[in-house]
Amino acid sequence: MTVEGQKFYPGERATAEQVLELAREYRQAAEKLVECGRRRQPLSRAPFRMVAIHAVELYLNALLLAAGQPAGRVRGLHHDLGSRTALALGEGLQLRKRTVLHLETLSKTREYLLTRYDPEPSVTSELNRLLATLTEVSEKVPLWIARSRAKV
Repeated sequence: MTVEGQKFYPGERATAEQVLELAREYRQAAEKLVECGRRRQPLSRAPFRMVAIHAVELYLNALLLAAGQPAGRVRGLHHDLGSRTALALGEGLQLRKRTVLHLETLSKTREYLLTRYDPEPSVTSELNRLLATLTEVSEKVPLWIARSRAKV
């Protein structure tokens, strides 16, 4: 986005706490949307999938910002949850192996894009796995941020 020749990005000045609060809102929305899905109608689950994946991305963004990563670098990761996860693990976030593998798989299969644009996505996560990933990340990232703030 440009204004008077100046380039800027929405949320560029957001703090880790602000991004964390936004992640919480997306997680709450995902929890409501999962209830709207209908059996044997995969498209009815797409809104939940997209919002859940975005919530996870925001949680990881909040951690990376709290760890001192520049907003431009975080933004430069685009929707690559695998890279975000690797950086978060490098900062000391501890996730279960299954969760790390799932986050890497989300990137490799480009599930974020499939969920947004493909009316018949062929490769998507099991709903339980996506919920488990969202739950674990939403519990552990705020704890990591709180501990990192306590050290300062």
